[in-house]
Amino acid sequence: MTDARKRSLRRELEAIVGRDGVLSDPEELLVYESDGLTLFRALADFVVFPRSAEDVAAIVRLANREALPFVARGAGTGLSGGCLPSEGGVVISLMRMNRVLEVDYDNQIAVVEPGLVNLHLSWAVGPKGYYYAPDPSSQQACTIGGNIANNSGGPHTLKYGVTTNHVLGLEVVLPDGEIAWLGGRTRDALGYDLAGVFVGSEGTFGVATKVVVRILRKPQAVKTVLAVFDEITQASEAVSAVIARGLVPAAMEMIDQLTIQAVEDAFGCGYPRDAAAALLIEVDGLAAGMESQVERIVAACREAGAREVRAARDEAERQLLWKGRKSAFGAYGRVSPAYMVMDGVIPRTRLPYVLNRVNQIVEAHGLRVGNVFHAGDGNLHPNILYDPRVPGEEARVVAAGAEIMRVCAEVGGSISGEHGIGLEKADFMPFIFSAADLEFMRRLKDAFNPGGLCNPGKIFPTKKSCVEVGPVAHRPHAIEEKGLAQRF
Repeated sequence: MTDARKRSLRRELEAIVGRDGVLSDPEELLVYESDGLTLFRALADFVVFPRSAEDVAAIVRLANREALPFVARGAGTGLSGGCLPSEGGVVISLMRMNRVLEVDYDNQIAVVEPGLVNLHLSWAVGPKGYYYAPDPSSQQACTIGGNIANNSGGPHTLKYGVTTNHVLGLEVVLPDGEIAWLGGRTRDALGYDLAGVFVGSEGTFGVATKVVVRILRKPQAVKTVLAVFDEITQASEAVSAVIARGLVPAAMEMIDQLTIQAVEDAFGCGYPRDAAAALLIEVDGLAAGMESQVERIVAACREAGAREVRAARDEAERQLLWKGRKSAFGAYGRVSPAYMVMDGVIPRTRLPYVLNRVNQIVEAHGLRVGNVFHAGDGNLHPNILYDPRVPGEEARVVAAGAEIMRVCAEVGGSISGEHGIGLEKADFMPFIFSAADLEFMRRLKDAFNPGGLCNPGKIFPTKKSCVEVGPVAHRPHAIEEKGLAQRF
């Protein structure tokens, strides 16, 4: 893009969002070159900060007129490269659209803007005894809009479901700049479930500008149990043992030894440092019968080989245990300069086998792995630790990650549970989808996004082969895979 054209476009964008709502200097754009997965980087031509749906629509129409790619971005906490401007163009940051617009307690719904931080919604409705159930581990920073893009889950997915189970309707700016409503304010809407189609589309179908979500009454009682194991296989078997007893905990999270030690070094949350694994199991609901559920969980864990099982004595201890789980990713900074988070899904019964294979694969590549994940619904998060300053180490990380994804597919699982496909897993899609499957998905994307300008380069494989891939082409604004000669 010539300097003259860039100056002209900046003036037009400033006319839409104001002079303080446009970034175009290279040093400012660097802040937006990656998300939480720093293996991928790409520079936009502009980052803009709209305050309304009309602003977003005007930006999108301008981008269409100029044939500029555009992508929406929230807090940038994503872990698949999904919000990167892979072909340059415009990043539409929604962080100034962060209000709770309406709360209807009688009908248990709220209307919010996409830049609202997930946890802030629960803070807003908490004084009235309500909360928003989807709770990604990054909920203190991630946004509702980003959660919608990737259909995010969290520890309480086991009982309460993922984002799509809590979104009733959306105001969206379609890729041509038209403003439309998908869904509505009730659980049962007539016609096609277009809101359901939009949630999880990873920003390729348009930009959400208002969201109607369900809010829930806080449970009458909550009990959190910590089960400690000397073998990770025992912890894996305990997961199925609890479910087999007819119990559906609100959450069932597993943490391995490396992660426990990092968490204890950082926060001192009360996890035994010498344990091979720990399960954090939470039940909620009516107070009547709660103790009986806890007793059955304790019995299942002990039968699976737990050396210690204890319930949090009070709310302070419960919050401390959860702090250890939800802050685990940050705690890895104490044991490694960098890590790559995987996001595979497997049947619960295959946990012992797959965790063993994960450890074998990572060890074979000369690396270390920390596991902290949603055990109840089989959503794995192996965190492969590495040092980007060591030549060749990033390539080994990517290779190990590909092998882990293949194992998840081979046991009947999926390559993503909540982080999305984005750039990271696009070439893994043939592991679980046929050519016909992928073509059908492309046709659906083309129905929403026929010009291909809305978040291009994501989700779909870019090469025919997922076995041998050559060097990444370095075009202006092209994605940079740092130091990688091969994808895997």
